[in-house]
Amino acid sequence: MSLEAFIRQLHADDSGSGPPGREVDWDDAPLAYKLYRGLPTLPLSSDIPMRLETLVTPVEPSLKAIGHFLWYVYGLTQVSYSLAQPLRMYRRFVPSGGGLYPNELYLYLRSETGVLGLYHYDAAHHRLVLLREGDQDSYLTRALGNRCDLSSCFGVVFVSAMSWKNAFKYNNFAYRLQGLDSGVLLGQLQEAAKRFGYASSVHFRFLDRAVGHLLGLSGSEENVYAVVPLSVQRNIAWIGDADRTKMQVTSNELSRELPAIQPDYYVRSKSVKEFPELTRMNEAAALDTLSPYRHFEPARRAESGLQTVYLPPVKRMSIDLAATSRARYSPESEFVLSRVTAQQLAALLQEATASFMYRNDLDGVGKSPPLRVALYGCFYNVEGVPDGSYRYDAAAHALRRELAGDHRLRLQQGMTLNNVNLFQVPICLHIAGDEDHLIPQLGYRGYRIQQMEAGMLLQRLLLAASALGMGGRPLLGFQAGWCDQLYRMSMHGRTSLVQIPIGRCLPRPRLVGGLHS
Repeated sequence: MSLEAFIRQLHADDSGSGPPGREVDWDDAPLAYKLYRGLPTLPLSSDIPMRLETLVTPVEPSLKAIGHFLWYVYGLTQVSYSLAQPLRMYRRFVPSGGGLYPNELYLYLRSETGVLGLYHYDAAHHRLVLLREGDQDSYLTRALGNRCDLSSCFGVVFVSAMSWKNAFKYNNFAYRLQGLDSGVLLGQLQEAAKRFGYASSVHFRFLDRAVGHLLGLSGSEENVYAVVPLSVQRNIAWIGDADRTKMQVTSNELSRELPAIQPDYYVRSKSVKEFPELTRMNEAAALDTLSPYRHFEPARRAESGLQTVYLPPVKRMSIDLAATSRARYSPESEFVLSRVTAQQLAALLQEATASFMYRNDLDGVGKSPPLRVALYGCFYNVEGVPDGSYRYDAAAHALRRELAGDHRLRLQQGMTLNNVNLFQVPICLHIAGDEDHLIPQLGYRGYRIQQMEAGMLLQRLLLAASALGMGGRPLLGFQAGWCDQLYRMSMHGRTSLVQIPIGRCLPRPRLVGGLHS
């Protein structure tokens, strides 16, 4: 199968069911977290603050603060027992397809709060595990293409994806899920960084094999998807054009400067299967050199010429990330239809898109970055908004109507897994992106970048919905083509990436306990 056909199939196979007749071996399922063995550890404080106010941190954070930050980003926060299924699950503040959490966090700690070096965040024990000791500034700077001054940073976070952790259930469909899960995690990381007073910037382009070599990762099992430097300097000039006076190196040249490490780790599964297509996609997306990059220019989109609904002006929401994250969960049968006010819808859409703006290595320095993902929605029983399908115009804070009417039946018929009753949902949003998945501009790396950006916007929507007292359920089990027709996306050259029903919901019948002091 060609890589182009593989990507098309990812969006045709909405269920991720895999080959017919295949059964998931749950007895040999991997853990939802990676456990390193036989390495030095650095305990983190479990005295977690239960409220987060936005801070301004003029000095380097303490190890205690870094531990709190990591816990809010990706720590184990909750143990849940469902009454419907006698299954114990450990949850985090971010959603994940099937609750499998394929991502791992690594940290280059370069402050004086601990031993200088590379660490893995051990979520199961809330501690850091030392993988490689020493100053890696020069190595990492070159791995990022000489486009980041690490001397102003106290640390660098690496977000990786382990294929087996959700491929054991979802097969090749795991590739799509891993991109979205990585994006959701990045969205939570960025929001947590704001509350802790840290400035952040996301690098999507780096020398993959060199970064993997630095962390001791096997490219066939685990790949870094994003690199995020952190600083307490709010006005840092994050990303500039590469210094052309410094020679650019290849992944292989850089990797030869450091000895290889192969730390021992445990995932529980005795039989870890290979997925050749996932390996091919990761190899095709890898960068061995970092050539000068031509920045994106905003694409011009055709307007439908139909009705425009201008939403009421609202102030930015003041969100307590701690309380909102604890309250957020993904409803299924618990949705209950209730009327939504225009102010609530306006606050939801404005907060999600405004908080989505972030620094990255794709957009030009000092420019207003173009949005590579867009927001569409079908609304029913929303005050001041006639039933129909719309595109949200963030610049005008307005809804551009594409097709009038109640589309809940069409949306329900497009579900491949009827786990949500969309007749009980007043807001059904769709995050969309270019139908070529950014491949012409970024090669096959563009596909996973698009999925990550969709995930980042998704997390902002879920947090805003939670702050408004509503629940949101991310769904990939829908027929994208049907939704594309509802919004006439072919006019805009886009396709639906993820579906998010949002509305009031009843409490879920489950036993829940928080994993914090």
